[in-house]
Amino acid sequence: MWQNYHLAESIDEAVTILAEAGEKGRIIAGGTDLILELKRGTRKGISKIIDITKIPGLDRIWEDEDGLIHIGPLVTHNHIIASPLIRQKAFCLLQACWEIGSPQIRNRGTVVGNLITASPANDAISPLMALDAKLVLQSVRGERIVALDDFYLGVRKTVMEADEIVTDMFFDAPGPSVHSYFIKTALRKAQAISVINISMLVDLENGITKDAKITLGATAPTIIHAEEAEEFVLGKALTAEVITETAALTAQAASPISDLRGSADYRSYMVGVIAKRGLKAIQKGIDKGEIPDNPVLLMGTGVETKSLKEPWTGKEIHTWINGREFRFKTGFNKTLLNLIRDEAGFSGTKEGCGEGECGACTVFLDGRAVMSCLVPAERAHGSEVITIEGLRSEDQLHPMQEAFVEFGAIQCGFCTPGFIMSATKLLEERRTPSQEEIRLAISGNLCRCTGYYKIIEAIEHASQAMMVSEKDQEE
Repeated sequence: MWQNYHLAESIDEAVTILAEAGEKGRIIAGGTDLILELKRGTRKGISKIIDITKIPGLDRIWEDEDGLIHIGPLVTHNHIIASPLIRQKAFCLLQACWEIGSPQIRNRGTVVGNLITASPANDAISPLMALDAKLVLQSVRGERIVALDDFYLGVRKTVMEADEIVTDMFFDAPGPSVHSYFIKTALRKAQAISVINISMLVDLENGITKDAKITLGATAPTIIHAEEAEEFVLGKALTAEVITETAALTAQAASPISDLRGSADYRSYMVGVIAKRGLKAIQKGIDKGEIPDNPVLLMGTGVETKSLKEPWTGKEIHTWINGREFRFKTGFNKTLLNLIRDEAGFSGTKEGCGEGECGACTVFLDGRAVMSCLVPAERAHGSEVITIEGLRSEDQLHPMQEAFVEFGAIQCGFCTPGFIMSATKLLEERRTPSQEEIRLAISGNLCRCTGYYKIIEAIEHASQAMMVSEKDQEE
């Protein structure tokens, strides 16, 4: 898929390599979009990949002394979901990230990457545009700041030059009187691309709208503002009549197309419907409990990444899989899934869709559950990987594996490794998860035999068995 892969150690190094590569180079962070584009051939002419995931300090979310909230280029969707700062001050962004993909995708996919892909259906764009976010673009020529409102030129087109990297994103922290909300329609509850989405920021002072931002996704070639609706609601209380008229004006701003996910007529109608729902939610007071304070992330308790003395040379992939050290001289230009199966010989990890949809290829990369079909093999350099084979001890299955056998949760068995990996990571975060938490944890795993009840039952039993085992060990 690519000819050269480079693990950059600094931003300066990354921009230098990118400048040399020109149109043939591409930055990778999460890679959940880029890997698919390269697989499908929709991203042509890319021969060099520059990986910035090993550069420290780029996964921070913080508020500076000037009241600006910063989001680094390696901040994933799950970082956003877990952030108390974002929950408190930019809830619409947290809601949008909660709706993206699955836990495994959210552990890899970055917010900045979502913006750069520039699909009008990408969920993170509309809340950040409503927040008046700005991007810092860096190249060997220097830095420039671009407002998100000016960033997009069309579908998957931006003002970024071929040699530029996003090094920071920031926006003014909304005040306590600003209420934000994100809402979307989709064809299923998880792993669903927006049919349409809307983000709203409404500044209510003594019940009167002081300022309003309403941005629409998947209703035009780029994310757009419902400008007439934003102007109409100013100076007004959110009465039933005002909400109805604001929603109607929001619908008028849309100019959607028909595609596989929905017709233009359906989209136009639903813009008004969900706009009204969003405004009513703001009127009543946003229930932030819609998203748990301690959400299921499948990030576990984390592991210490192996430290390598030798830098990346491009001649070998030095990694640890299931506790064993490997130095691969082959396996480059593949995915982590292919490296695990073809080079390391661990065949338990399965390839179902090859597109991050089914979860059969779930493994742990540096302690986080990820879809290995969307991770470059080279990313394993200096990292710890755990597959289904790594869960068992020398002479005994993991309690989760035993529970799947005992409760008949295996069925055809093809998807089973992915389910077991997701469920095992869940129990690192929740010793006694609820059924709702179990469903969230396995939302990125598909069972083609449709036997989810047995799977849920097995996970519950494994949780109980592990609790009993821990008590026995304490005694």
